[in-house]
Amino acid sequence: MKIDSWFCAVRATRLAVVVTVLLLAGCGFRLAGDRPLPPALQRVYIDTVEPYAVSEPPVEQALRSRLRRRGADIVAQPEAGVSTLRLTNLDEQRSVLSIGPDGKAVEFELTTTVDFVLVRDGKILVPSDRLNASRDYSFNAEQILAKEAEETRLQRYLQDELADLLLLRLEASLSRLVPEPTSANAGIEQ
Repeated sequence: MKIDSWFCAVRATRLAVVVTVLLLAGCGFRLAGDRPLPPALQRVYIDTVEPYAVSEPPVEQALRSRLRRRGADIVAQPEAGVSTLRLTNLDEQRSVLSIGPDGKAVEFELTTTVDFVLVRDGKILVPSDRLNASRDYSFNAEQILAKEAEETRLQRYLQDELADLLLLRLEASLSRLVPEPTSANAGIEQ
C-alpha cells in the first residue's frame, strides 16, 4: 500500500513539473541569458583602458563570458564593422559606514564604478555613461583573515554585477536606436 501511494506522489510531482514548464513556455518566459543579442553586440571588441594593469579586470572577464555565452564573437583587435566597447575609470573604493564604541570601524561599504561607451566605425552607438554597484559588510577585528577574504569575494561579486548591469544598459540603449533603412525598404514611402 505504501508503494502505491509513493508512486502516486511521484506521478503527481512529475505532472506538476510538466504543467509548470508548459505554463512558463506558453507565457513567453525565457532565462536571462537566452535573449538574442542586438546586432551591434554580435561582433565586439572590448577595450579596457586601465593604466598599470597586469591582467584584465574581473568585469572584463565577466563581460566576455556573458557575451560569448549569448553567441557574440569577441574579436582580438578593433576592425571595421565591429563595435568597440570601451571601459574606463574602473575604480574600487572602500569607505567606513559605522564606527564602534572603541572608535574602530565596524562596517564598510565597497563601491565599484566603471565608465563605458559603445562605438562602431567612428559613430557613437551608446554615449558615455557610468555604472556603479555597492555592498556593505561588517568588520570584526578578531576575524580579520575571514573578513579580508569576504571583502575580496564581494569585490569580485560587484564586478560580476557590473558586467550584468552593463549588458542590460547596452541592450536597453540599443533597443531605442532607430534602425537604418536598408536598400530593400529605402524606396517604400509611408
